[in-house]
Amino acid sequence: MLFSMKSTVKVSLYRNNRRQVSGVRSQVSGKPDTGDLKPDTCSMKPNENHPLAGTRILVGRARHQAGSLSASLRSLGASVIEIPFIEIRKPQSYRPLDKALKNIRSYDWLILTSANGVEAMWERIRKLRLTRRTLKHLEIAAIGPATKKAIVKHGLKVKMVPEEYVAESVVKGLRDKVNGKRVVLIRAKIARDVIPDELQAAGAQVDVIEAYQTVVPEKSRARLRALMKNATRRPHIVVFTSSSTAKNFAELLGNSKAGSLSAGLLKHVQFASIGPVTSATLRELHMPVAIEAREFTMGGLIRAIVLARYAETSL
Repeated sequence: MLFSMKSTVKVSLYRNNRRQVSGVRSQVSGKPDTGDLKPDTCSMKPNENHPLAGTRILVGRARHQAGSLSASLRSLGASVIEIPFIEIRKPQSYRPLDKALKNIRSYDWLILTSANGVEAMWERIRKLRLTRRTLKHLEIAAIGPATKKAIVKHGLKVKMVPEEYVAESVVKGLRDKVNGKRVVLIRAKIARDVIPDELQAAGAQVDVIEAYQTVVPEKSRARLRALMKNATRRPHIVVFTSSSTAKNFAELLGNSKAGSLSAGLLKHVQFASIGPVTSATLRELHMPVAIEAREFTMGGLIRAIVLARYAETSL
């Protein structure tokens, strides 16, 4: 077991003041954003204030995004290692995005699926000398709280955030609202086609626009391999915040299926996933999911890691 210390544990965690989990005594395996990053109340031994003390956690988010997640984990006592599994780059051409923004008044709905997409879009809005007033007529959907926060920061209102922060839930929330409407979906170059396919089937005209692309950061390859080969520094937990981070982790280790690598590299390593889509990708790569967030946000992921620690220490 990753955590071998014994203790009695009583945990009460509140998600958005609605859901409560208590008396957890088994491994948490599962609902991307932030919320309360620490338990609201807990009573446990041996370390109430730093439940992740002694735990090495590898964070593979893009370099500019890793800070808040790493800081939250460190505040809970974890030893955090940052090696990006993903790099955000500009699209090969801004022409499609610029064209869509210049003609934004012809659209009824705008869908954004990441904070990266919001910032990439806003960079072009500034470049084209457009104003937020140009977008005021739009109904806007955001895939989750972090994306909504990025949109609101620029002075726009978000009409819809789904109950669960995945593409399928976006479709569920919009299916009966888009018949005969024009929809622009601004996203990464490579992404699942659930939203455009399903909304088109519901009668919408959907334009999919690339705002950025994600690539494997070659500079991370040697660092990651050296880390995983070092038994004294190897992480106890590797955190995955998207399917892209999972695929790139396997690629950086030199194999399309990480599970087929030397068992020694991944010995005693647990994989923590932000949600079911990322978990499915990990399993396709033969990487067993030990921890899955029940709330598909950064806060939910941290919460799941802490609960897994509590569960281990209570055995």
